[in-house]
Amino acid sequence: MEEIVAVFIVAIIFGFTYGVIHLLVRKKERMALIEKGVDASLLVSKKDFNFYALKLGLLFIGVAIGLIIGAVLVETTTLNNEAAYFSMIFLFGGIGLVVSHFMEKKERKE
Repeated sequence: MEEIVAVFIVAIIFGFTYGVIHLLVRKKERMALIEKGVDASLLVSKKDFNFYALKLGLLFIGVAIGLIIGAVLVETTTLNNEAAYFSMIFLFGGIGLVVSHFMEKKERKE
C-alpha cells in the first residue's frame, strides 16, 4: 500500500510541476504576441472547449464503468481488490479517451 501512495505523490508532484511550466510557457507566448500587436485570442478556439468536455465526459464514464466491473471481478474471481479496481479503472478510462479521440477526429473532418 505504501508503494501506491508513493506513486501517487510522485504523480501529483510531476503533474503540478508540468502544469506550472506549461502555464509559464503559454504566458510567455501570449506576451510575445501582444508585444507584436497580434490578438492573443488566436491561440484558443471555441471548438476545442467542446472536445475538452467530450474527453472529460468519456473519461469519467470509462472510470465509472471500470469501478463497476472491478467490483464485479472482486466478487466473482480470486483477484485482490487493488488489482481488480486499478486495472479496470485504467482500462476503461483509456478506452474512453481513445473513443473521444476518434469522435474528435471524425468531427474535425466534417
